[in-house]
Amino acid sequence: MKPYILLFLCALLTFSCSPIQVLDQEYADNFALNNYRTFDFYGADTSGAAVNSRAYNASLAALKTEITQQLQKRGLQRGEHNPDLLVNIGIVINEKVRTHKSATGDPHYMGQRRYTWDDEQLELGQHYNEGTVTVHLVDRAQNTLVWRGVVEGIVPDKPARLQRNVADAMEELFRGL
Repeated sequence: MKPYILLFLCALLTFSCSPIQVLDQEYADNFALNNYRTFDFYGADTSGAAVNSRAYNASLAALKTEITQQLQKRGLQRGEHNPDLLVNIGIVINEKVRTHKSATGDPHYMGQRRYTWDDEQLELGQHYNEGTVTVHLVDRAQNTLVWRGVVEGIVPDKPARLQRNVADAMEELFRGL
């Protein structure tokens, strides 16, 4: 019995601490994905300090692969000539520094008998990249936005972990389509 409880707790911790968060999804009126048969990529808008990094280039390639898989799962085929849908990808990658709230409980002397117990944000010196991806599906014939989704998460340095995070993020983002 105890091994099952331990296994359940490990699974709960794994899934509750997901580094991926869907921020927004917006549908146009009367949008249905099954009204479209083909798609292709429109372009990528980029910004942020890490755009020219290896992480960005690997992220873009992984995103295109995963978006292709998600749309193909839903019955669309990639077609370069006159596709029904155009997929626009926007990526922002920002470098962040991990912080930790100081909770020592020790008073800090501020001079003239003034002590303070305020918590501080201490930098841990660990740098990481956080990425936000916006995916637009555009009806090519009418040149109108029919669906928009935004997801954010950690951009790992290791290619295998990056591919897994991107796959999880796109799975989560396209779940409602």
